[in-house]
Amino acid sequence: MSSYAEAGVDVEAGERAVALMRERVAATMRPEVVGDLGGFAGLFDASALARYKRPLLATATDGVGTKIDVARRMDIHDTIGIDLVAMVVDDLVVCGAEPLFMTDYIATGQVVPERIAAIVSGIATGCEQAGCALLGGETAEHPGLMAPDEYDVAGAGTAVVEADDLLGPQRVAVGDAVIAMASSGLHSNGYSLARKVFFEQWGIETHVPAFGRSLGEELLEPTRIYTRDCLAIASDVHAFSHVTGGGLAANLARVLPENLHAEIQRSTWDLPPVFEVLLDLGVPRADAELTFNMGIGMLAVVPEPDRVLAALATRDVPAWVCGQVRDRQDDDRSDAQAKGGSGGTVTLVE
Repeated sequence: MSSYAEAGVDVEAGERAVALMRERVAATMRPEVVGDLGGFAGLFDASALARYKRPLLATATDGVGTKIDVARRMDIHDTIGIDLVAMVVDDLVVCGAEPLFMTDYIATGQVVPERIAAIVSGIATGCEQAGCALLGGETAEHPGLMAPDEYDVAGAGTAVVEADDLLGPQRVAVGDAVIAMASSGLHSNGYSLARKVFFEQWGIETHVPAFGRSLGEELLEPTRIYTRDCLAIASDVHAFSHVTGGGLAANLARVLPENLHAEIQRSTWDLPPVFEVLLDLGVPRADAELTFNMGIGMLAVVPEPDRVLAALATRDVPAWVCGQVRDRQDDDRSDAQAKGGSGGTVTLVE
């Protein structure tokens, strides 16, 4: 006879992990959450949506990609969850929606309670920053499929927006300004390329003068969460664009109507050191701009930039006007096709 434990699954370790994470998860609860951690399903009181005339639910799901490799190399696991939340909630807020709750999924070769609790602690921190509840989750032990120290994380979120307040291409107009909000670094995109380039030069603990810290510390810098900042200015915004995989041009193009074009002025900001170093180490600028955020994590397309910039300044969000929207001409090229294939065109110019 063979037991579950002999097959590599430690049920008691899973229970210990839940016990360790309980307090941090509880800190994310909103008034609409019904029940406690441990149910088969998370419950959210939808009567809270009664104040909306026509509530639209928005949903998104994502992971953090190969940034997890950095967390494993550093043996630091309490920040990767912030990245996970950021990838989800900042996609949701793009349409003007307020994130209500998230759920997470962690797959690992072996449940180490302290490591799982650290991951979930990061997710809880991200949810607190975004103002949403961590409503539930799942930890799955996959012995034989994953090495004991391997894991991956994914998350899904739900948000709500009043139909009349929905942001997007339908609102964008000629003459709108494009406002950039600074990123905190690489965020959670392009790590397959960044890891290849950096690890050919340095070890994870190497101190890099340009960064003022070790390579690992730079690469593990958590993704900035813009959700509450975006919600604070949403009434003055026509569209947001979360700059993730595909870079500035592709992500901005997807929130422009097909008849409009935006020019982004590279001269309006200085590249943060991590991007300068990647270019110095041989990544072509064209490839970098198709892969990384290049120092801008969120874009806002607005009719009155001064008003929005003032509001962001009070929230300590570094922001500036980086471009403008105009009519699309027959000879306008695009530096990248909009993700999904439809949208306007965008060029990055000096």
